[in-house]
Amino acid sequence: MQQTHDAAPAAMRTDDLSTYQRTVDSSFVPLDITPETSGPFLASLRGVGAGDLAFTEVHSIPQVVERTREGISRGGSGYYKVSLLLSGSGMLIQDGREVIMHPGDISFYDTSQPYSLVFGEQFRNLIMMFPKDRLEFPEAFTTSLTAVSLGSEHPLAEVVANFISKSAPHLHLLPASARYKLAHTSLDLFTSVLSAMFDTDAVAQDPHHTMRQRIYDYIRANLTSHELCPGSIAAANYISIRHLHALFQETDTTVSTWIKERRLERCRADLLDPALADHGVATIAASWGFVDAAHFSRNFRAAYGESPTALRQRG
Repeated sequence: MQQTHDAAPAAMRTDDLSTYQRTVDSSFVPLDITPETSGPFLASLRGVGAGDLAFTEVHSIPQVVERTREGISRGGSGYYKVSLLLSGSGMLIQDGREVIMHPGDISFYDTSQPYSLVFGEQFRNLIMMFPKDRLEFPEAFTTSLTAVSLGSEHPLAEVVANFISKSAPHLHLLPASARYKLAHTSLDLFTSVLSAMFDTDAVAQDPHHTMRQRIYDYIRANLTSHELCPGSIAAANYISIRHLHALFQETDTTVSTWIKERRLERCRADLLDPALADHGVATIAASWGFVDAAHFSRNFRAAYGESPTALRQRG
């Protein structure tokens, strides 16, 4: 059974831009925030985690949010965000496309590429963030969806928007198991909308894609195991090690790299979790399969541009 380390519900309200900037960085990915007004700054943020999914509601004065090349170099690539605007209006810019966001609209963007969010008035925005491999479509397909509004393109989009807007604010009240199921239902519904709106039959019938998704699920379910390796993964999925490596080469990565990235993501989430503040860095690293603390610290710094201890102090 997959083990999940759920982030404790986090809420903050502040009139200090630097505090808000640090909270945004730790809740999402490194971003640049620029207020669009010369008046007092005021913003609130509430987030809750469910496994490798995170929901965050932001309520703030007008601002510009930018994901820059420099921010990408500091970490946080490899995620998709699904934004549901609750009030106000805004504009999302990515991959040379622009989309105006209205209340009830669902918009999709990629943390691995630069983007901008422009809010010219006070707004409330609900964001679902998850690893890119959780979406069961090839990246070539999802790239065409960035900076595209899904709010009015299909009747199911409204159903999904209503489900997410009504369930996400109450996730923090649920026990971890129920929170996990409800959160992942949101992602399943979003995937269903994409399937209904676009021709995804060819994708679903791609045997290599289907096999990779099954392997991804197996790895996630066994990330804490020190026995996880190409041999054990291949055996559990009834394929050869050579075939396993070939499947990952098709996505320009390796089995070991993919495992390391997922483990680092889980470690980062735990290091930012207030409920685990009394757990040492080495303990958290070991819980996700990093038996050598120094090796973990080097890999963490290479991935996120700072040490695990620095992340905790900043968060």
